[in-house]
Amino acid sequence: MSTEKFAVIGHPIEHSKSPLIHQAFASQFGKSISYEKLLSPLDGFSETVSRLLSEGYRGANITVPFKFEAFEASHVLSDRATSAGAVNTLSFKHEQIIGDNTDGCGLVNDILRHWRRNIEGQKILLLGAGGAAQGVILPLLVQKPALLTVANRSLDKAHMMVQRFEAVAQSNQVKLAVQTFNDLAENYDIVINATSAGLQAEALPLKDTIFAHHTLAYDMMYGRETPFMQQARAAKAQVSDGLGMLVEQAAEAFYIWHGLRPDTAPVIQSFR
Repeated sequence: MSTEKFAVIGHPIEHSKSPLIHQAFASQFGKSISYEKLLSPLDGFSETVSRLLSEGYRGANITVPFKFEAFEASHVLSDRATSAGAVNTLSFKHEQIIGDNTDGCGLVNDILRHWRRNIEGQKILLLGAGGAAQGVILPLLVQKPALLTVANRSLDKAHMMVQRFEAVAQSNQVKLAVQTFNDLAENYDIVINATSAGLQAEALPLKDTIFAHHTLAYDMMYGRETPFMQQARAAKAQVSDGLGMLVEQAAEAFYIWHGLRPDTAPVIQSFR
C-alpha cells in the first residue's frame, strides 16, 4: 500500500509543529504517512492546493495567512467551517476539496480533557472579535455556558460577530453579551484571549478583577508567556497557553482523515 500524503500550507511555515504532531499520532496506530511543510507563495495558494490534489495527497492543514482562501477554495464546507468563515483542514476526495475548521473543537477539547473544566453553566469571556474568536464561538456555545461575553476594542465589530450566532445561543439557552475591554469588571470562570496582542507583546487594557482564583485564563497563543498570561498569573488565576489547543485541533484533523482518535496527552507532554 502506498504511503498516504499530507501537508501543512502556510507563509511562513518553518515554525510549524504539525508534521511532528501528525507523525506522533500515526505512530500510535502503526501507520506510515508522509506529512510535509509547504511554503506557498502569498499569491499562489490555489495553485498549491491544485498541485496537491493532482499529486494524490489525501489532505492538508492550513495556517496563516491562508485560512480564508482555503474557505473560498473548498467545494464542500462543514458546519464548523461555515460558522467560522475560515478553513484549517482540507480533505481531497474524488477531485473534491472538502473544508473543515477544527480550531474551536481543539480549544474546547483542551479545556474539557486536559484542564478538566466544565464549560456548561459557566461564565465565559472571549477577548477579541477577529477570525480566531469567530472560529471558536460556535463550539463554545454548543457546550451551553450560562454566559458568553465577547469583548473587543470596537463594539461594532463585536456586535457584528455576535449577531451571527444569536440563534445558536438562543437554542442552547446561552446569554450573549458584548462589552469593550475597558468596561469589563466582574470575574469570569474562563477567560479566553483570541486577540493577536501577544504577537507584539502588547498588554490589553484589562482590569485584574476579571480574574479570580478559580478562573482559567487561556491564551490561544503558544510558545511564549504573553502579557495576558502574566497579568492573569499575577492575579492568581490558573493560566494556560494554546499548546493543548494546537495538538487537539490536529487530533480532530487526524480523525477526519483517518477515522482514528489519537491519544493527545503524551504528545502535549512531549512538547512541554
